[in-house]
Amino acid sequence: MKDGLVKKWIWPTLGALLAILFLSPLYIVFTNSFKTQKGIFTNVMGLPFGKFFTIQNYLEAFVELNFIRSFLNSLFITVSSTIVIIIFASMAAWMLVRTKTKLSTFLFFLFSGAMLIPFQSVMLPLVNIMGKLGLLNPVGLVFMYLGFGSSLSIMLYHGFIKNIPVELEEAAIIDGCSRFQVFWYIVFPLLKPITVTVCILNTMWIWNDFLLPQLVINRPGWHTIPLRMFYFFGQYSKKWNLALAGLVIAMIPIVIFYFVAQKHIVKGVTQGSIK
Repeated sequence: MKDGLVKKWIWPTLGALLAILFLSPLYIVFTNSFKTQKGIFTNVMGLPFGKFFTIQNYLEAFVELNFIRSFLNSLFITVSSTIVIIIFASMAAWMLVRTKTKLSTFLFFLFSGAMLIPFQSVMLPLVNIMGKLGLLNPVGLVFMYLGFGSSLSIMLYHGFIKNIPVELEEAAIIDGCSRFQVFWYIVFPLLKPITVTVCILNTMWIWNDFLLPQLVINRPGWHTIPLRMFYFFGQYSKKWNLALAGLVIAMIPIVIFYFVAQKHIVKGVTQGSIK
């Protein structure tokens, strides 16, 4: 009787309360982005009705946020970094799996251990070195993301590649394929499930990243959406109607990407575990 009561009422009720708790900030941001400044201070939790409703916030925030330029900057950095990470991480993981030496084992543990190093402990020396090399720009930022994103990606690829039969590669070599052709035509297509997972994880991380772009790209014309949003919010911190509208605009691209890619995340993880 008690088990039936728990399953029927207590757990659903607890789940509903947690959902309300986590969704309430999104509700506050979204509803107040359609209100005037006076409407926000009059009733924060209420819906935007009557004279307090306006869409002018979005029009002004879109212009002030310079959304198109910021979106293109974020798109270039995210797509370029993700592609570079996928190429280098998959090739590195494949060589580490297929090369059975103490050096390959050491390198794998080195990549794994790199994830334990806090970014804050290396950010100042990193910026100093990259500045001397003239790479404090979007191209340099892509190389930095390659370095910081390789460890997790190599670990994911490493675990997946170990379950791919080596006989497939040996057969391709007998047929005359080079090592490069074996990887690109035989191994890499088999990595599609884990590649999708690596792509999604890195895309969401790079797109939402704020600290590294702030340290590296300090010119207004290079600002990504999170970085531009930071300066915009500081500029309009007293105009909450514009700030909240800008925040909603900044969230739209990654929310759309998440809903489109959600099924691929689950599919990649499940196929990787079955593999």
